[in-house]
Amino acid sequence: MTSKEALSALQALSDEKIFAHDIKRGADKNQFGVKLGDIRTVANRIKSDHALALELWKMKNVDARLLALLIIKPKSLTTTELDEMLRSINYVQVAEWFNSYILKDHPQREEMREAWMDSDNVWTARAGWSLMAGKVARDAEGVDLKQLLNRIHKEMPTAPEEVQWTMNTTLAQIGIHFPEHRKRALEIGEELGIYRNYPVSKGCTSPFAPIWIWEMVKRRNERV
Repeated sequence: MTSKEALSALQALSDEKIFAHDIKRGADKNQFGVKLGDIRTVANRIKSDHALALELWKMKNVDARLLALLIIKPKSLTTTELDEMLRSINYVQVAEWFNSYILKDHPQREEMREAWMDSDNVWTARAGWSLMAGKVARDAEGVDLKQLLNRIHKEMPTAPEEVQWTMNTTLAQIGIHFPEHRKRALEIGEELGIYRNYPVSKGCTSPFAPIWIWEMVKRRNERV
């Protein structure tokens, strides 16, 4: 499939309600408004095509970029390319998929994590904290969790909204996985109150850290 054919396939799946929803969430008008499931369907037709993915990414169209993230070969991206791609992101859904499908298991993620956490670019900082949350949950060896909690306590209240989200995820993961730091994580969450009144659908867990921690610990049959 060529880039022109891919764009035509996406445009044919445009949905006015999705377009309006994406605009409301901060996307610009360079999009078609395609349901995520429909983008996955197009990706399944293409399979893997790194060159096409890079072409689609350069178009800056939201739907084209989401498609690109599903067909790209993550391990073929250098750290320079990763950094450049991150800095060009301008919509949260693209950032979410980039973190989930490109960065999460990239072999060089550890090289970039701390540098990105300190970045003044919201999307690289968001990605750095997302990687930190994953490291805390999977393998926190070498991470000073006490110091990390102090940093979250200090920086999260004034962090950009995009970065707050993954900082908060890191806070919750510390509380969930490390009983010795759980009390401190709960105290920070309560004191800062970030996402305390965040609307959630029925059956979903609140992103408010104390509720999130409590719910996950309960599922793991542990004591808060």
